Amino acid sequence: MTRPSKEPMTEPSMKRLTGKTILVTAAGQGIGRAIAERLAAEGADLIATDLRHGLLDGLPGRLEALDVTDGAAIRTLIGGLDALQGLVNCAGMVPHGDILACDEPEWRRAFTLNVDAAYHTTRAAVPLLLAQGGSVVNIASVVSSVKGAPNRFAYGATKAALIGMTKAVAADYVTRGVRANAICPGTVDSPSWRGRVDEQSQARGVAREVVEAEFVARQPMGRVGTPGEVAALAAYLLSDESAFTTGQVHVIDGGWSN
Repeated sequence: MTRPSKEPMTEPSMKRLTGKTILVTAAGQGIGRAIAERLAAEGADLIATDLRHGLLDGLPGRLEALDVTDGAAIRTLIGGLDALQGLVNCAGMVPHGDILACDEPEWRRAFTLNVDAAYHTTRAAVPLLLAQGGSVVNIASVVSSVKGAPNRFAYGATKAALIGMTKAVAADYVTRGVRANAICPGTVDSPSWRGRVDEQSQARGVAREVVEAEFVARQPMGRVGTPGEVAALAAYLLSDESAFTTGQVHVIDGGWSN
């Protein structure tokens, strides 16, 4: 598999997020962790949440165990904040299979985690964002309304819904100081992706290197992305540098959807 020899040079050169309180869900690993680390490095007052509190070890700021499928817990956490200028909805799951492989329980689980969770967090956060101004960043996917992919039926449907939610929030509050944007990554080297590679390897009885190579083969750049590359884009969208940007779908997929 071809991977970058090292993380691309995306280290922050300034403290663009100083004075901003930003909450990140699913901040324990992968893209969520990279975003949390980047925001803290840029000066944000970080509130990092994850279902498993132990995954948050080592992050700066306020660390909270949070089940994003629990609307009451979300309202309690966000309702108790004095300040909030940013929200990153990163929690999600990647169901595998076509429509015939997707039974109703899995369909409901996918929407509960990939869509309902963002609804609950955003609804709880909007009053604070309206009072103080701020930005919502939803981690969607290029596999959504942007592009279809084999065996990603439920996943693509949920991420398309998340894009629709993003655009609706942006339209409703465009004149009131609240922005919303979606980031749509392609394949990113993360614990979630590595787990899917292992699952497919075992299910098909082939070496994991074969599955990895198949993922890379569909990438025009000849590699998968890194969490840090996604984090750099999230930091920009949460900063005042992107003040004229809202309701947009930001594709970061190495040219896969071209």
